[in-house]
This record gives sequence, structure tokens and C-alpha cells, in this order.
Amino acid sequence: MKVLIIGNEDRYKKYMPDPEIVRKYSVVFCPCEARDEDLLQAAQDADAIIIDAIARLSGTVIRQMPNLKIIQSEGVGYNGIDCQAAKEKGIYVCNCKGANAGAVAEQAILLMLALLRSTLTGDRLEREGRQMEMKQRLMVEGITELGDCKIGLIGFGDIAKATAKRLFPFACEIFYYDKYKASQELEAEYHVSFMELNDLISGCDIISIHCPATPETTEMVNAEFLAKMKPTAYLINTARGDIVDNQALHDAIVMGEIRGAGLDTVHPEPTTKDNILLNLPEECKEHIIFSPHIGGITTSFFRRAHLFNWGNVESALKGNHPQNIVNGL
Repeated sequence: MKVLIIGNEDRYKKYMPDPEIVRKYSVVFCPCEARDEDLLQAAQDADAIIIDAIARLSGTVIRQMPNLKIIQSEGVGYNGIDCQAAKEKGIYVCNCKGANAGAVAEQAILLMLALLRSTLTGDRLEREGRQMEMKQRLMVEGITELGDCKIGLIGFGDIAKATAKRLFPFACEIFYYDKYKASQELEAEYHVSFMELNDLISGCDIISIHCPATPETTEMVNAEFLAKMKPTAYLINTARGDIVDNQALHDAIVMGEIRGAGLDTVHPEPTTKDNILLNLPEECKEHIIFSPHIGGITTSFFRRAHLFNWGNVESALKGNHPQNIVNGL
């Protein structure tokens, strides 16, 4: 049987699980940017596809692969896969739900702390020999501890739960909004309280995005959303860049409608120098802290994910029902 891997060959080889699993298959690699015709030429007869979570797989390709039984996302995301085409062909699309939840939660909290502690400015001034200037300034302006903040989580899936779990020891108040209210038992387990979306946006000191990118959530964080936030509040996005309207966030920071933002994801990806969020006025540049979409790509995540990916593929190819099906089969 043949498995087509769409992604970085060096990474997939590094994290391949027990060779006994992999040795059963003929493995073909294609890069994320491969064209439809390249994919079909390389492995039109593939039985399974394992694909980078940010890569694209069109219905054109899916419909022309007669042996294909499963498309397995390396991570949580599957936005680039034509799930409807796969469903029409009876092909499972699966993701690696929850495997990077703890890793992304760590990144979200890192961004929160970095903003509260003025890390970018502090690092720059320290390197310029202006340490006392920064220290004196912050003693006057004040430094807010994370424990003094109300944290609002939008979405309450695996990553939001992992974030809440890690926030609790900081002694901050934690609120969440989701389309479906969690049970009292679950709220108690994660020390969170439900809050309606508008109340959460206007009442919390840090808003952290943890919902998927869907037509409903695309550019959800727009001018109207940002205008509801406190002028002292911060936005954290470790979910998907598409959820944020870049122009609206740029304007909100420049006009002082919010204090700043911590972004692990920026739309479009890859981020280019001309992105408006990278071109704030000089006096506002350090009001955004960026990380290069690394929240979920820890070594432990890749080990867990690749072990799961290959096990799920093997299950489907044996005729069994795989786990984490996302296209309704």
C-alpha cells in the first residue's frame, strides 16, 4: 500500500514512529506547495494521505485518487482539505485533535505575560543601556500581574481547557464563551465561568481566541468587536489568523482602543513584510508581540501526533473506523 505525505520530508522522517509500522507501506513525499498535477503524478494510486495542517488538498486531486481511503491531518487544522469532496467519495478526513493543546496553551500564556511585563520594550532598552529608565517608567506606569486580570476565553475546546488549567495557579478569574455552555462539573474542573460574548469582550482584561476558523468566525475580531474591549485590554490569538481583521486591529492599537495584542498566527501565512500589522507607527510597534506560529509545534507534540497519525492510517487501511473524523462519515 502507498502513503502520500504532503509536508516537510525531513520533519516527517525525524518523527516517524516504530519503523515496523512504516515499513509496511510505500511512502512518497511531496512539499506543501506541490501543485495538483504534481501530487497526482507522484501518487495518484495512494491509499492514504498524511498532510501538513496548513497545506491544501483540492477536490480535483481527491476525486482522481481511486484507492484513497483516509486523509490524515498532521495536526489539528484541516481548513485546506476539501472535506466535502472527500465525503462524497467516502474518504475519511481525520485530524489530531487535542495533541497540541498543552503546547498552544503555554504559548498563549507566554504572550499574556510578555505583554503585561512590556517584554519587547524592556529587552530593547536594556540592550541600549537604559535599564533604569525602563524600571523607573514601569514603577510609575504600573505592572499588572496576571493574577489581577480577568481572562476571557472565546471557544472552550481542548486548547482553551488546557489554557484554563494552566491559568488557574496564577489566581486570575477565568471566563469563557462558547456556543454550548459546559456542564457545571466541567466548569468546576477547569475553574471557569460562562459569560455571554459581549459581556466577556467588554469585561475582561485579556481576550484569548480559541475557536476554529470557519465562515462564521472569519474576521470575527473586527472593528465592532475591538471597540467593545477595554482600552487597557489585550488580545491574544493562538488560533487562526483569519479570525482577526488585520486593518481593524491595526487601527484599534493606533487609536488606543486596546492596549495591545499577542499573535502566534497572522493572516495570510506566511507573514510578509508588507502585512499591515508589521507596519504600525514607530510609537506603537511594540504594542504587538508576534511569535511565528510555533505554539503547537513542540517536540512532544510531533512525537504524539506522528504516532497517532500512522496508527489512524493503519486502522483505516485495515477497514476499521479511524478516530477524529471531521468530515461527517
